[in-house]
Amino acid sequence: MSSPILLFARQERVLAVRSRWTQIFAAVFAVLALAVAGSGYILTGGSGLQDFSRTAVSLVQLVLYVVPLTSLLIGVMALVADRGATELLFSQPVGRGTILLGKVLGLFEALVAAQGIGFGAAGLVIFARAGEDGVGGFLLVVLGSVAATAVFLAIAALLSAGASGRRRARTLALALVVWFAAVAIFDVAALGVASLLPSGAASRVLIVGVIVNPVDALRTGVLLGIQGTAAFGAASLAFLRFTKGSLGAGLALGASVLAWVAVPLILAVVRIRRADV
Repeated sequence: MSSPILLFARQERVLAVRSRWTQIFAAVFAVLALAVAGSGYILTGGSGLQDFSRTAVSLVQLVLYVVPLTSLLIGVMALVADRGATELLFSQPVGRGTILLGKVLGLFEALVAAQGIGFGAAGLVIFARAGEDGVGGFLLVVLGSVAATAVFLAIAALLSAGASGRRRARTLALALVVWFAAVAIFDVAALGVASLLPSGAASRVLIVGVIVNPVDALRTGVLLGIQGTAAFGAASLAFLRFTKGSLGAGLALGASVLAWVAVPLILAVVRIRRADV
């Protein structure tokens, strides 16, 4: 027999695949990925598609803006408790934490599949037009997108745990605040604080910023794999000096991403067990 988590994951995956929001995301993401592949040459007056290397670098920012936002919003809409259905679900002889983890796993599978459609369409077209040069960097962006999905679905689970349908709008608003803080405000605040401090203290602030913010951690890790140190700014270069090279940086960034998946999920399970639903 399948485990309860896998059963709830299968149910949530079916619901997510049937959702118009997931289908719209898959279509829009595919269009955007194809548009990014062709935009580089258009902006320089040329025509045709970029190769995998150029597309991978261009896709990093798209992934780190769109995927966290989509994961948060779809996650909150699916995980906020609908009172009637949730009461029936929680009356089953299965722990609330098991139900929550199964639903998160199902959503993760559905969103990764939706992204796979976009990446796959862009990859096939690029391969047919430009060959396989740089495909490793492209696959690294795909891996970063999967990691971002896991991180922000875990955060969505924490925001949604114990919230009822009447508070869905408030939870969605909070998810938007979290997204905006992660992708925009945090970097500006970190650079602003660092500019007011002496060199040593400023470097420490930038290093902490790279580790603490999951968006920065993913951006740094993906760019490190694609272009080395050539594309890095002040925060990432300070982080590389602190970790004494690429290997140490990769381990630290990987630990940061894993923590951003595990800790919110653990807190979400604790919260939903205590919630009056």
